[in-house]
Amino acid sequence: MKAIIPVAGAGTKLRPHTYTQPKALIPLAGKTILSIIVDQLYEAGIKDFIFIIGYLGEKIQDYVELKYTHLNCYFIQQNERRGTGHAIYLAKEIVGNDEVFIVLGDTIAEYDVKEIAASPYSMLGVKKVDDPRNFGVVEIETDGFISHVVEKPAIPKSNMALVGLYKIKETGLLYSCLENVIAGGVKVYKELSLTDAIQCMIEGENVKFQSFRVQNWFDCGKKETLLESNATLLKKFGGNVQTGNHFFENTIIIPPVNIAEGCIIKNSVIGPYVTIGEFTKLNHAIVKDSIIGSYSNLFEIVLNNSLIGSDAEVKGVSRNLNIGDNTAMDLGGGIRE
Repeated sequence: MKAIIPVAGAGTKLRPHTYTQPKALIPLAGKTILSIIVDQLYEAGIKDFIFIIGYLGEKIQDYVELKYTHLNCYFIQQNERRGTGHAIYLAKEIVGNDEVFIVLGDTIAEYDVKEIAASPYSMLGVKKVDDPRNFGVVEIETDGFISHVVEKPAIPKSNMALVGLYKIKETGLLYSCLENVIAGGVKVYKELSLTDAIQCMIEGENVKFQSFRVQNWFDCGKKETLLESNATLLKKFGGNVQTGNHFFENTIIIPPVNIAEGCIIKNSVIGPYVTIGEFTKLNHAIVKDSIIGSYSNLFEIVLNNSLIGSDAEVKGVSRNLNIGDNTAMDLGGGIRE
């Protein structure tokens, strides 16, 4: 079985951070969004990974090649943003006849990967949502098999949403259906949809899709929900404080937090629910419910519900901030890039 992870999106809802950093590499509870996905699949025995890259793709490739030397990794460039269906189609030659496990690059969920991978059926991950109109929607029969899927319907017939997890056994049929979608120019909101190809498969003979419900689905699409996911995952992972050779002078740590290697923290109160990237410096800071990138410098600052990028410099008073990479800020005198 091979895993396909599309990570070519621009992550516009997380700007300014995604101007310089792919969304998949944003730190989350001491890891990155991408590493949580890859580690989850690897622990289930998957060793072959296909990454569909695009925007800032070289950063993703560098990250994967450095961190996952023990995996068989392939990188495919999606030069045109034509949708998830097109992204998956680009992997056709590498996939061959193997089964695939597709995980969208911003989908973090709790489920039994081994159980899903071992199922004799193709499987789609689902979760009940209040408003399914912005998702792929699944209609499920009483026996658990799926009768219909549709992308972003105006009038949904179900509140069961696709979460971005797909285990496909019949890959030959998948790519045949993707070819039909591409050739027919079938688009949803100007994109070629994987959901349409799956509906094509369901309408074929001798193909059954079974649904599985994820226990938790962590939204990493925008600042507010990313911070909520960070807090939940810190609790789940235990809030490991990686002290190493750190010396946190006159500082109080309120768990759960995750502090990467090389950080220098003085005269501060950190936590709860804080993730700090490597080699960041804080002095006279109070920080809670926040994510701070690597190689940043924060002085005389109170932060709450804030997302700070890497290589940022912040000095000032209490604010609710959303600051991208490579920014220097003095809250008394403005911002300079």
